[in-house]
Amino acid sequence: MVPAPEHPKAYGGEGESGRPSLSVAEGQAAFEALRGRRIELDQPGTDGWTGSEVSPFGVEMGMEYPHPDLDVLLPAMRAGMSAWREAGPETRAMVCLEILARIGARSHEFAQAVMHTSGQAYMMAFQAGGPHAQDRGLEAVAYAFAEQTRTPGAADWSKPQGKRDPLRLRKTFTAVPRGIALLIGCNTFPTWNGYPGLFASLATGNPVLVKPHPQAVLPLALTVQVAREVLKEAGFSPDLVALAAERPDEGIAKVLAVRPEIRIIDYTGSTAFGDWLETHARQAQVFTEKAGVNTVVIDSTDDYQGMLANLAFSLSLYSGQMCTTPQNLLIPRDGITTDAGPKTYDEVVADLAAAVDGLLGDDARASALLGAIVGPRVQERLEAAPGLGAVALASRTVTHPDFPGATVRTPLMVKADGARKFWEGADADAPYLSECFGPVSFAVAVDSTQDAVALLRRTTRDKGAMTVGAYTSSPEAERLIEEACLEECAQLSLNLTGGVYVNQTAAFSDFHGSGGNPSANATLCDGAFVAGRFRMIEVRRPAE
Repeated sequence: MVPAPEHPKAYGGEGESGRPSLSVAEGQAAFEALRGRRIELDQPGTDGWTGSEVSPFGVEMGMEYPHPDLDVLLPAMRAGMSAWREAGPETRAMVCLEILARIGARSHEFAQAVMHTSGQAYMMAFQAGGPHAQDRGLEAVAYAFAEQTRTPGAADWSKPQGKRDPLRLRKTFTAVPRGIALLIGCNTFPTWNGYPGLFASLATGNPVLVKPHPQAVLPLALTVQVAREVLKEAGFSPDLVALAAERPDEGIAKVLAVRPEIRIIDYTGSTAFGDWLETHARQAQVFTEKAGVNTVVIDSTDDYQGMLANLAFSLSLYSGQMCTTPQNLLIPRDGITTDAGPKTYDEVVADLAAAVDGLLGDDARASALLGAIVGPRVQERLEAAPGLGAVALASRTVTHPDFPGATVRTPLMVKADGARKFWEGADADAPYLSECFGPVSFAVAVDSTQDAVALLRRTTRDKGAMTVGAYTSSPEAERLIEEACLEECAQLSLNLTGGVYVNQTAAFSDFHGSGGNPSANATLCDGAFVAGRFRMIEVRRPAE
């Protein structure tokens, strides 16, 4: 299997692999056929049906999903573990690859599902929710296979005994799964954030119980459906992958997280619940991606217009509803040097605001970039943001050309004073010191680049950061910023002025999160992300 193509026209009919795939129109038709229907999974322990998804684009959903009786479902999932363990890393990897390939053939259907649950615009829902998510799943399978096969399956050992016969042992080594893995899905990127944990656990021999966000069930329910189908065809229990859809306000994640059967948890979402999981789910290996304060240090640049265009796109993409979107733009109050001459703090802020306005001036183009506001909490934060300081860039309402019921808003930027006296104290409560998830950013005036780096360190250490960006033409400033990110364990992007953005990462090439600051305790994807999901168990016998 090769990484999935990200161009929509690569799908439809039979591709290079000869595997049929759905075109854009066929994917939409498949999604339409699901609306108002029950998503049948044929899993044990179903005690009713539930569903409450509301499309951010105003489309009627109406899907229902099986609600689980956990006391029936969890034992059924455990029952299939032994055969799945004995299958070995190679067979497990091949089954996982077949699951990914079948999902890939339906990428346009999955794009519709992601779009109408997350609010992503179609192209982003297709790429991030389809091929890029599949690449992240494939990456996890590759890491899992490498870690499980690092130790040989068997080895002969001998110890000389002088005149006596040597001692000889035959040793075998088996990768043994920890137990049932719980995947707690997120609303904004259900597949992109969900597939690494799902496939890392499955490839290392663990059953996976998928608990989607109540407003983003469909993409993961379809994933479970495909996985169960492939597992059954391959001769394994389909109950190795199951869905746990919850009733409104049921709070099933907390119940599941502390059950003794749950030995692995993957979670993406709020810091509060992530901290709760890390504290209370003591029986499980917990992998979290939470919130952070993403920062861009603007020291100087030799491509001023490229910097503005790159930042404008980064602030606008998916209405800032990404865990990697920049929030704090730290700008020296005395200004910066650029290839277009010196620019004051006010000029940089005004020029960036103008770049955002220019990018989003056409409603059709803006809608394709912004998508829709995913939920009321994001809307509430956006509405409250003008009270946080002087508004440098006001948010406006955009009318979506295809979905008039969608809530589409442009980004808002607030000016803030980043003088040390406002943030150095333990009781400092400046709004930019905490995450403000959504299309809200802060242009923070600082006394110097050194103070910007000190503030970067403070917010990364206290709140975490999924991404850090910086613009500088000074080798000294670059070293200062890089050293801060190395010491605080934050992923850094320097001087991005083209078509690569700080809030985008690529499978097999970038690490998403570092696992070294409060925003996440894991990295997507590295060896540590998969190695804790199994243990290598040794059996020794006298050699014949």
